[in-house]
Amino acid sequence: MESDAPNSLNPRKKPGQRRSAATVAAIIEAAARILEASGLEGYNTNAIAERAGVSVGSLYQYFPTKDAVTRALVEREAILLMEEIADIAALRSGRTSLERFIKAAVAHQLRRPVLARLLDIEEARLPPDPEVEVQSDRVTEIFSQCLRGADLPATALAPEAASDLLAIIRAIVDTAGRHGETDRGALVRRVNCAVFGYLEWQAPRA
Repeated sequence: MESDAPNSLNPRKKPGQRRSAATVAAIIEAAARILEASGLEGYNTNAIAERAGVSVGSLYQYFPTKDAVTRALVEREAILLMEEIADIAALRSGRTSLERFIKAAVAHQLRRPVLARLLDIEEARLPPDPEVEVQSDRVTEIFSQCLRGADLPATALAPEAASDLLAIIRAIVDTAGRHGETDRGALVRRVNCAVFGYLEWQAPRA
């Protein structure tokens, strides 16, 4: 029986060689594909190992439990999103930065929507992951930098603005993913309306 103790969520060892790294990557991707194909009911270490083409013993060399694999998958997806938005804050236009951020968030959610939805469920169930929290803080910082653009209203710099807008983006995008939406352009337009409508509402009236 798999333990849910805190140390059962940490990898047993880090891959030190290219072959080991490839094995770990294969295990994590196999986990993603099983979640997409079978959902949480068909998700277990035996199925993950079989899909990855490795023995269960090889899987346990790196991950002590199914939850440890899940945590590694959540971390991988968080890092992918971070890489997609890393250069956005360098743009001079705040509006363009926000539009790029929204486009990246929508693309990330709808690229593998079933996986994104199930990982949201699993992330909420598992104890907080320090690595994911670091990535989340970096995303918030990049988003806050976008709001400092000179072409946005000064009220965008209010302490609550970033958290409000991130909550709006996540709520709309996550809901679209749960509903099985696939039209990225339409979703981007709706999120843009919500974000820039908020900023317009927040701006002081003459």
